[in-house]
Amino acid sequence: MPVPAPTAVREPPPARVMPARPVRVQALQELAERLGAPGARVDDPCVSPDGTGCARTALAPFFESLDALAVGRASGPTVIEAFGNSLIAGDRIVDILREDLGTAFGTSGRGLLLVDRMAPYGGRGRASHSASGWQPRTLGELRAPPLPFGITGVYHVATTAKARGRFKLEGESRGTLWWLDVPKGGALTVSSGGQVLAKTEPTGDGAAHATRFDLPEGATSVDVVAEGKGAVVQGVVLQHARPGIVLDMLGVPSADAGLYARMDDAMLRAQLAEREPKLMLFFLGGNESKRLEWKRMDLEKLRADLQTLLRRARAAAPASACMVVGPMDAVSDSHGKAQTFKQRPFLESVVGAEREIALAEGCAFFDTFTAMGGAGSLARFYKAGFMHEDLVHPRGRGLDLLGHLVTDALLRAWVETPPGAGRVATLSPATGPRTSSSAPTAEAAP
Repeated sequence: MPVPAPTAVREPPPARVMPARPVRVQALQELAERLGAPGARVDDPCVSPDGTGCARTALAPFFESLDALAVGRASGPTVIEAFGNSLIAGDRIVDILREDLGTAFGTSGRGLLLVDRMAPYGGRGRASHSASGWQPRTLGELRAPPLPFGITGVYHVATTAKARGRFKLEGESRGTLWWLDVPKGGALTVSSGGQVLAKTEPTGDGAAHATRFDLPEGATSVDVVAEGKGAVVQGVVLQHARPGIVLDMLGVPSADAGLYARMDDAMLRAQLAEREPKLMLFFLGGNESKRLEWKRMDLEKLRADLQTLLRRARAAAPASACMVVGPMDAVSDSHGKAQTFKQRPFLESVVGAEREIALAEGCAFFDTFTAMGGAGSLARFYKAGFMHEDLVHPRGRGLDLLGHLVTDALLRAWVETPPGAGRVATLSPATGPRTSSSAPTAEAAP
């Protein structure tokens, strides 16, 4: 008689355990409690129903990548792309996300950077260590700049020959120069310690290109130099080959979902394909609520713009999870009068519209407004010294706290969502109004 083939034993999915809280994280949690910022659960919709259960939620690609990092099975970096407005453009909020996830799962380099800052002020967390001879253009400008944008939402034009950007290295082994081949732009050279690592060969075809280079062992810096005036750089990727977290901060001041339409579709597809993200984040809604108050847009346009952006991004990176991060609390513009801390009209309508569109498009949603304490929370942040005088932008620890709220919610969602393995979850029905705490969530099957 033929011997039956042995039945394959399916390895059980790894247990998901909340990472230990470092002292810094615990201090932020205590600050949240003092400010009345309760946090919020991530709305993570089911994208693969299985009878009465759910085989897969929107954040599954990201959560599975964290699983691989947690048990040492990952073969490369877990890349996160964070699009957004000025709330993240200073890199402080996503710094917390990057640092906390990196502490828990390891880091794999700085990722996608700019050859210079977006403005002649501010820090260089997203840019080269030092630079000269570059003019920045962004998709947030009132009038659309003349050249197309990739996923950075920024390009820099050399205003002189020998324009230079110098990047400090942290042991990265590989890099990529993203550049536009504009007519008469001239070549760009990448070098380290006097050694030329790569040189572009422009033809003036107007297309976007990616020039890869290896970094010498022990190198401490790398330079990008324009050989002539007019060369255009979109970004520089610096990364390790090892597994770990990489977070690309792609925020642009004044941006909203509609302005992201200025990203060229071919560049969006090519650059996201190169980055291979496991999670795309969209920090949007603040500028939309402001423009609604000023009657410069309506909710119909807001919905259409966000839907278009999510569909374009998901088509360009179909293997990635996505999550929309809604706006924080906001107050009406006082127009020079005494500030009354009156809540900005339409704010809660924006939160509701963003949640609706995100879930309908197969993306998760995080309600920052609710997480920081809802109406009146901005006034509490301001009185505690965590808001600038413009009452729009948080400062210092206020930014850190917002970053903590997002990170904590993502990690809790990872822990609470059963790993995908066939029919592994049951949908609990919503009761009452659909909020971040009452939306259908995945629970362990009996």
